[in-house]
Amino acid sequence: MSTFEVPTVDITPYVAAGTTAEKAAVAAAVDAACREVGFIQITGHGVDPAAADGLASAIDDFFALPLETKKQWVRPAAENRGYTAPKSETLALSLGVQSETRMKDFFEAFNVGSAASDYPDIALLAEHYAENTWPEIAGFRERIDAWREEAGRVARTVVAIFDDALGLLPGTIEALAAHPIEVLRMNNYALPDGTTVELDEDFIGMGEHTDYGIVTILWADQAKGLQVLHGGEWHDVSPADGALLINLGDLTTRLTNEQWLSTLHRVKPPIHVVDGIGTIQRRRSAAYFFDGDAEATVGPLPGFVDDAHPRVYSDVTVDEHIQAKLRGSRAGVVNTDAAREADRVLNALS
Repeated sequence: MSTFEVPTVDITPYVAAGTTAEKAAVAAAVDAACREVGFIQITGHGVDPAAADGLASAIDDFFALPLETKKQWVRPAAENRGYTAPKSETLALSLGVQSETRMKDFFEAFNVGSAASDYPDIALLAEHYAENTWPEIAGFRERIDAWREEAGRVARTVVAIFDDALGLLPGTIEALAAHPIEVLRMNNYALPDGTTVELDEDFIGMGEHTDYGIVTILWADQAKGLQVLHGGEWHDVSPADGALLINLGDLTTRLTNEQWLSTLHRVKPPIHVVDGIGTIQRRRSAAYFFDGDAEATVGPLPGFVDDAHPRVYSDVTVDEHIQAKLRGSRAGVVNTDAAREADRVLNALS
Protein backbone atom coordinates (compact mmCIF):
# COMPACT_ATOMS: atom_id res chain seq x y z
CA MET A 1 0.00 0.00 0.00
CA SER A 2 1.14 3.55 -0.72
CA THR A 3 1.61 6.19 1.98
CA PHE A 4 -1.75 7.47 3.17
CA GLU A 5 -2.97 9.54 6.10
CA VAL A 6 -6.44 10.59 7.14
CA PRO A 7 -6.46 14.42 7.41
CA THR A 8 -6.54 15.75 10.97
CA VAL A 9 -8.62 18.85 11.71
CA ASP A 10 -8.77 20.67 15.05
CA ILE A 11 -12.36 21.89 15.39
CA THR A 12 -11.77 23.89 18.58
CA PRO A 13 -12.95 27.19 16.98
CA TYR A 14 -16.43 25.68 16.53
CA VAL A 15 -16.51 24.26 20.04
CA ALA A 16 -15.04 27.18 21.96
CA ALA A 17 -16.36 30.25 20.11
CA GLY A 18 -13.43 30.89 17.79
CA THR A 19 -13.09 33.92 15.55
CA THR A 20 -14.61 34.13 12.10
CA ALA A 21 -11.17 33.69 10.55
CA GLU A 22 -10.42 30.64 12.71
CA LYS A 23 -13.73 29.02 11.76
CA ALA A 24 -13.11 29.74 8.09
CA ALA A 25 -9.76 27.94 8.29
CA VAL A 26 -11.44 24.90 9.86
CA ALA A 27 -14.20 24.90 7.24
CA ALA A 28 -11.64 25.09 4.42
CA ALA A 29 -9.68 22.17 5.88
CA VAL A 30 -12.86 20.10 6.21
CA ASP A 31 -13.89 20.90 2.63
CA ALA A 32 -10.49 19.78 1.33
CA ALA A 33 -10.62 16.57 3.39
CA CYS A 34 -14.16 15.76 2.24
CA ARG A 35 -13.30 16.29 -1.42
CA GLU A 36 -10.07 14.30 -1.23
CA VAL A 37 -10.70 11.51 1.29
CA GLY A 38 -14.12 11.65 3.00
CA PHE A 39 -12.63 10.46 6.29
CA ILE A 40 -11.38 13.02 8.81
CA GLN A 41 -9.72 12.70 12.20
CA ILE A 42 -10.97 15.45 14.50
CA THR A 43 -9.38 16.84 17.62
CA GLY A 44 -10.59 19.71 19.80
CA HIS A 45 -14.08 18.16 19.88
CA GLY A 46 -14.53 18.77 23.60
CA VAL A 47 -15.66 15.26 24.54
CA ASP A 48 -14.99 14.46 28.19
CA PRO A 49 -12.49 11.56 28.32
CA ALA A 50 -14.60 10.06 31.09
CA ALA A 51 -17.45 9.59 28.60
CA ALA A 52 -15.14 7.67 26.25
CA ASP A 53 -13.88 5.56 29.14
CA GLY A 54 -17.47 4.81 30.13
CA LEU A 55 -18.35 3.79 26.58
CA ALA A 56 -15.34 1.47 26.38
CA SER A 57 -16.14 -0.18 29.71
CA ALA A 58 -19.80 -0.65 28.73
CA ILE A 59 -18.72 -2.30 25.47
CA ASP A 60 -16.39 -4.60 27.41
CA ASP A 61 -19.08 -5.51 29.94
CA PHE A 62 -21.65 -6.43 27.31
CA PHE A 63 -19.50 -8.39 24.86
CA ALA A 64 -17.89 -10.37 27.68
CA LEU A 65 -21.26 -12.05 28.26
CA PRO A 66 -21.77 -15.59 26.92
CA LEU A 67 -23.13 -15.74 23.38
CA GLU A 68 -26.38 -17.39 24.46
CA THR A 69 -26.95 -14.63 26.99
CA LYS A 70 -26.37 -11.92 24.39
CA LYS A 71 -28.78 -13.61 21.99
CA GLN A 72 -31.72 -12.77 24.26
CA TRP A 73 -31.36 -9.19 22.99
CA VAL A 74 -31.64 -10.09 19.30
CA ARG A 75 -34.35 -7.96 17.68
CA PRO A 76 -36.07 -8.15 14.26
CA ALA A 77 -33.68 -6.95 11.56
CA ALA A 78 -35.96 -4.10 10.45
CA GLU A 79 -35.84 -2.48 13.89
CA ASN A 80 -32.05 -1.91 13.80
CA ARG A 81 -31.84 -2.35 17.57
CA GLY A 82 -30.40 -4.86 19.99
CA TYR A 83 -27.83 -7.59 19.47
CA THR A 84 -26.37 -8.81 16.17
CA ALA A 85 -24.52 -12.11 16.38
CA PRO A 86 -21.43 -12.87 14.25
CA LYS A 87 -22.16 -13.78 10.62
CA SER A 88 -25.67 -12.30 10.77
CA GLU A 89 -24.98 -9.52 8.25
CA THR A 90 -23.19 -8.75 5.01
CA LEU A 91 -22.62 -5.01 4.67
CA ALA A 92 -21.63 -5.27 1.00
CA LEU A 93 -25.25 -6.18 0.17
CA SER A 94 -26.31 -2.69 1.32
CA LEU A 95 -24.51 -1.47 -1.82
CA GLY A 96 -26.04 -4.08 -4.09
CA VAL A 97 -22.84 -6.12 -4.30
CA GLN A 98 -23.62 -9.81 -4.61
CA SER A 99 -21.88 -12.30 -2.35
CA GLU A 100 -21.59 -16.04 -2.82
CA THR A 101 -21.61 -16.55 0.93
CA ARG A 102 -24.22 -14.33 2.47
CA MET A 103 -24.23 -13.12 6.06
CA LYS A 104 -20.48 -13.61 6.42
CA ASP A 105 -19.29 -10.48 8.27
CA PHE A 106 -17.56 -11.61 11.41
CA PHE A 107 -18.40 -8.75 13.78
CA GLU A 108 -20.98 -8.75 16.55
CA ALA A 109 -22.82 -5.60 17.53
CA PHE A 110 -25.30 -3.98 19.87
CA ASN A 111 -27.49 -1.09 18.65
CA VAL A 112 -29.43 1.61 20.44
CA GLY A 113 -30.96 4.75 18.98
CA SER A 114 -33.52 7.53 19.09
CA ALA A 115 -36.99 6.21 19.97
CA ALA A 116 -40.53 7.35 19.30
CA SER A 117 -40.90 8.04 23.03
CA ASP A 118 -38.17 10.70 22.70
CA TYR A 119 -40.58 12.71 20.51
CA PRO A 120 -44.04 12.16 22.06
CA ASP A 121 -45.63 15.12 20.26
CA ILE A 122 -44.52 14.12 16.73
CA ALA A 123 -46.08 11.50 14.45
CA LEU A 124 -43.04 9.52 13.35
CA LEU A 125 -42.44 6.68 10.90
CA ALA A 126 -42.30 4.11 13.67
CA GLU A 127 -39.97 1.60 11.99
CA HIS A 128 -37.02 4.00 12.35
CA TYR A 129 -37.66 4.93 15.98
CA ALA A 130 -37.98 1.58 17.73
CA GLU A 131 -37.75 1.56 21.51
CA ASN A 132 -34.48 0.34 22.98
CA THR A 133 -33.93 -2.76 25.07
CA TRP A 134 -31.16 -2.61 27.64
CA PRO A 135 -29.07 -5.48 29.01
CA GLU A 136 -29.15 -5.99 32.75
CA ILE A 137 -25.65 -4.66 33.36
CA ALA A 138 -25.09 -2.16 36.16
CA GLY A 139 -24.70 1.35 34.76
CA PHE A 140 -24.75 0.19 31.14
CA ARG A 141 -27.52 2.50 29.94
CA GLU A 142 -26.12 5.49 31.82
CA ARG A 143 -22.68 5.05 30.27
CA ILE A 144 -24.09 4.59 26.78
CA ASP A 145 -26.49 7.54 27.04
CA ALA A 146 -23.64 9.77 28.23
CA TRP A 147 -21.71 8.88 25.09
CA ARG A 148 -24.74 9.33 22.83
CA GLU A 149 -25.22 12.85 24.18
CA GLU A 150 -21.60 13.73 23.45
CA ALA A 151 -21.64 12.10 20.01
CA GLY A 152 -24.85 13.90 19.09
CA ARG A 153 -23.35 17.23 20.07
CA VAL A 154 -20.25 16.53 17.99
CA ALA A 155 -22.41 15.48 15.03
CA ARG A 156 -24.35 18.74 15.08
CA THR A 157 -21.12 20.70 15.40
CA VAL A 158 -19.74 18.89 12.36
CA VAL A 159 -22.93 19.57 10.40
CA ALA A 160 -22.53 23.29 11.17
CA ILE A 161 -18.98 23.07 9.82
CA PHE A 162 -20.31 21.32 6.71
CA ASP A 163 -22.67 24.25 6.05
CA ASP A 164 -19.79 26.69 6.17
CA ALA A 165 -17.46 24.43 4.18
CA LEU A 166 -20.06 24.09 1.41
CA GLY A 167 -21.02 27.77 1.38
CA LEU A 168 -24.56 27.04 2.59
CA LEU A 169 -26.71 29.17 4.83
CA PRO A 170 -26.28 28.23 8.49
CA GLY A 171 -28.74 25.50 9.48
CA THR A 172 -29.29 24.20 5.94
CA ILE A 173 -28.26 20.60 6.65
CA GLU A 174 -29.44 20.56 10.25
CA ALA A 175 -32.93 21.47 8.98
CA LEU A 176 -33.07 17.87 7.74
CA ALA A 177 -32.52 16.61 11.29
CA ALA A 178 -35.09 18.02 13.70
CA HIS A 179 -35.77 14.48 15.02
CA PRO A 180 -33.07 12.46 13.27
CA ILE A 181 -32.77 8.74 12.89
CA GLU A 182 -29.87 8.28 15.27
CA VAL A 183 -28.20 4.93 15.92
CA LEU A 184 -25.21 4.06 18.06
CA ARG A 185 -23.74 0.75 16.92
CA MET A 186 -21.16 -0.82 19.22
CA ASN A 187 -19.00 -3.38 17.44
CA ASN A 188 -16.80 -6.18 18.66
CA TYR A 189 -14.37 -8.10 16.45
CA ALA A 190 -13.10 -11.14 18.30
CA LEU A 191 -13.39 -14.86 18.81
CA PRO A 192 -13.75 -16.58 22.17
CA ASP A 193 -10.44 -17.53 23.75
CA GLY A 194 -9.01 -20.68 22.20
CA THR A 195 -11.22 -20.52 19.10
CA THR A 196 -9.49 -20.69 15.72
CA VAL A 197 -10.67 -20.13 12.16
CA GLU A 198 -9.54 -21.41 8.80
CA LEU A 199 -8.45 -18.48 6.70
CA ASP A 200 -9.55 -17.68 3.18
CA GLU A 201 -9.46 -14.54 1.06
CA ASP A 202 -13.11 -13.73 1.86
CA PHE A 203 -12.74 -13.76 5.63
CA ILE A 204 -13.77 -10.30 6.77
CA GLY A 205 -14.88 -8.51 9.90
CA MET A 206 -17.21 -6.05 8.16
CA GLY A 207 -17.68 -5.93 4.41
CA GLU A 208 -17.08 -3.05 2.03
CA HIS A 209 -19.74 -0.38 2.49
CA THR A 210 -20.56 3.28 2.75
CA ASP A 211 -22.48 4.69 5.69
CA TYR A 212 -26.06 5.59 5.03
CA GLY A 213 -26.79 8.98 6.52
CA ILE A 214 -25.35 12.49 6.84
CA VAL A 215 -22.28 11.89 9.00
CA THR A 216 -20.82 9.19 11.25
CA ILE A 217 -18.92 9.91 14.48
CA LEU A 218 -16.62 6.96 15.17
CA TRP A 219 -14.90 6.02 18.40
CA ALA A 220 -12.44 3.17 17.93
CA ASP A 221 -9.57 1.65 19.80
CA GLN A 222 -6.20 1.53 18.10
CA ALA A 223 -6.18 -2.13 17.12
CA LYS A 224 -5.72 -2.44 13.37
CA GLY A 225 -8.57 -3.47 11.12
CA LEU A 226 -10.40 -0.41 9.80
CA GLN A 227 -9.50 0.25 6.16
CA VAL A 228 -10.46 3.14 3.87
CA LEU A 229 -10.51 2.99 0.07
CA HIS A 230 -8.45 5.76 -1.52
CA GLY A 231 -6.64 5.89 -4.83
CA GLY A 232 -7.81 2.38 -5.70
CA GLU A 233 -6.14 0.86 -2.63
CA TRP A 234 -7.25 -0.07 0.88
CA HIS A 235 -5.42 1.79 3.66
CA ASP A 236 -5.28 1.04 7.39
CA VAL A 237 -6.72 3.75 9.65
CA SER A 238 -6.34 4.09 13.42
CA PRO A 239 -7.25 7.14 15.52
CA ALA A 240 -4.68 9.13 17.47
CA ASP A 241 -5.04 9.31 21.23
CA GLY A 242 -8.24 11.15 22.09
CA ALA A 243 -9.23 11.77 18.47
CA LEU A 244 -12.49 10.83 16.81
CA LEU A 245 -12.93 9.70 13.22
CA ILE A 246 -15.74 11.15 11.16
CA ASN A 247 -16.85 10.07 7.72
CA LEU A 248 -19.41 11.16 5.20
CA GLY A 249 -22.60 9.23 4.57
CA ASP A 250 -24.60 8.68 1.39
CA LEU A 251 -27.08 11.46 2.12
CA THR A 252 -24.29 14.05 2.12
CA THR A 253 -23.09 12.63 -1.19
CA ARG A 254 -26.60 13.16 -2.57
CA LEU A 255 -26.82 16.70 -1.18
CA THR A 256 -23.51 17.66 -2.83
CA ASN A 257 -24.18 15.74 -6.07
CA GLU A 258 -20.98 13.71 -5.45
CA GLN A 259 -18.71 16.69 -4.94
CA TRP A 260 -18.24 15.09 -1.51
CA LEU A 261 -18.25 11.27 -1.63
CA SER A 262 -19.28 8.91 1.14
CA THR A 263 -16.25 6.87 1.97
CA LEU A 264 -15.95 3.19 1.14
CA HIS A 265 -14.53 1.37 4.13
CA ARG A 266 -14.36 -2.10 5.63
CA VAL A 267 -12.86 -3.98 8.58
CA LYS A 268 -10.30 -6.72 8.02
CA PRO A 269 -9.65 -8.19 11.48
CA PRO A 270 -6.03 -8.50 12.57
CA ILE A 271 -5.20 -12.20 12.57
CA HIS A 272 -2.25 -14.04 14.07
CA VAL A 273 -1.47 -16.95 11.74
CA VAL A 274 0.24 -20.23 12.62
CA ASP A 275 0.35 -23.00 9.99
CA GLY A 276 -2.55 -21.51 8.07
CA ILE A 277 -4.79 -21.23 11.14
CA GLY A 278 -5.53 -17.81 12.59
CA THR A 279 -6.73 -16.24 15.81
CA ILE A 280 -8.29 -12.78 15.77
CA GLN A 281 -6.92 -9.86 17.74
CA ARG A 282 -9.82 -8.14 19.49
CA ARG A 283 -10.97 -4.79 18.11
CA ARG A 284 -13.75 -2.48 19.38
CA SER A 285 -15.55 0.47 17.85
CA ALA A 286 -18.72 2.51 18.29
CA ALA A 287 -20.26 4.30 15.32
CA TYR A 288 -22.81 7.06 15.94
CA PHE A 289 -24.90 7.48 12.78
CA PHE A 290 -26.58 10.87 12.31
CA ASP A 291 -29.06 10.13 9.54
CA GLY A 292 -31.67 12.90 9.30
CA ASP A 293 -35.45 12.85 9.74
CA ALA A 294 -37.12 9.78 8.26
CA GLU A 295 -39.62 11.82 6.21
CA ALA A 296 -37.09 14.38 4.96
CA THR A 297 -36.49 14.48 1.20
CA VAL A 298 -32.87 14.56 0.07
CA GLY A 299 -31.51 15.36 -3.35
CA PRO A 300 -28.74 17.51 -4.84
CA LEU A 301 -28.85 21.07 -3.54
CA PRO A 302 -29.26 23.73 -6.27
CA GLY A 303 -25.73 25.09 -5.97
CA PHE A 304 -24.25 21.68 -6.81
CA VAL A 305 -25.97 21.11 -10.16
CA ASP A 306 -24.68 22.90 -13.24
CA ASP A 307 -23.24 22.16 -16.67
CA ALA A 308 -20.03 20.85 -15.15
CA HIS A 309 -21.91 18.79 -12.54
CA PRO A 310 -25.12 17.35 -14.04
CA ARG A 311 -27.60 15.94 -11.54
CA VAL A 312 -26.75 12.29 -10.82
CA TYR A 313 -29.34 11.54 -8.10
CA SER A 314 -33.11 11.79 -7.96
CA ASP A 315 -34.79 12.92 -4.76
CA VAL A 316 -35.37 10.25 -2.13
CA THR A 317 -36.75 10.28 1.38
CA VAL A 318 -34.41 9.32 4.18
CA ASP A 319 -36.87 6.54 4.99
CA GLU A 320 -36.66 5.03 1.49
CA HIS A 321 -32.89 5.26 1.41
CA ILE A 322 -32.27 3.76 4.86
CA GLN A 323 -34.84 1.00 4.38
CA ALA A 324 -33.15 -0.16 1.15
CA LYS A 325 -29.75 -0.17 2.86
CA LEU A 326 -30.96 -2.14 5.87
CA ARG A 327 -32.78 -4.71 3.74
CA GLY A 328 -29.41 -5.39 2.16
CA SER A 329 -27.13 -5.55 5.17
CA ARG A 330 -29.52 -7.10 7.70
CA ALA A 331 -32.05 -9.08 5.65
CA GLY A 332 -29.88 -10.18 2.72
CA VAL A 333 -31.98 -8.40 0.07
CA VAL A 334 -29.65 -6.91 -2.54
CA ASN A 335 -30.08 -3.13 -2.74
CA THR A 336 -30.85 -2.35 -6.39
CA ASP A 337 -30.82 1.43 -5.80
CA ALA A 338 -27.11 1.77 -5.07
CA ALA A 339 -25.55 1.28 -8.49
CA ARG A 340 -23.10 4.16 -8.18
CA GLU A 341 -21.77 2.96 -4.82
CA ALA A 342 -21.67 -0.66 -6.02
CA ASP A 343 -19.54 0.34 -9.00
CA ARG A 344 -17.00 1.87 -6.64
CA VAL A 345 -16.80 -1.35 -4.63
CA LEU A 346 -16.50 -3.57 -7.69
CA ASN A 347 -13.83 -1.36 -9.24
CA ALA A 348 -11.86 -1.55 -6.00
CA LEU A 349 -12.09 -5.34 -5.94
CA SER A 350 -11.16 -5.82 -9.61
